Amino acid sequence: METYHITVINADGTEEQLEIPVGWQVMEALRDYGYPVKAECGGACCCATCHVYVDPAWLSRIPQMSDDEEAMLDSALALQDNSRLSCQLVMRADLDGLRLTVAPNGV
Repeated sequence: METYHITVINADGTEEQLEIPVGWQVMEALRDYGYPVKAECGGACCCATCHVYVDPAWLSRIPQMSDDEEAMLDSALALQDNSRLSCQLVMRADLDGLRLTVAPNGV
């Protein structure tokens, strides 16, 4: 199976590189690697428990936010200009190297 990588910046500034199969939601990888994402809706864009901050250098390179995602982010804690739902980021070649931080999601 083809895989790519993302880098997660932890609260203490350390970084970890995660390997993600093509077609997986970034949320799935974060959850499986043990990051604090509840992913209560299972990736259906019906909650905000997979909230992340995308590195500003990547914002123009990721898919545009849908109206549904924007509405869900309204309920997220600690919302920032670079907030996204990781369930809406599906791993593909042009996202190889994506950098993000898991937001405080109240888990």
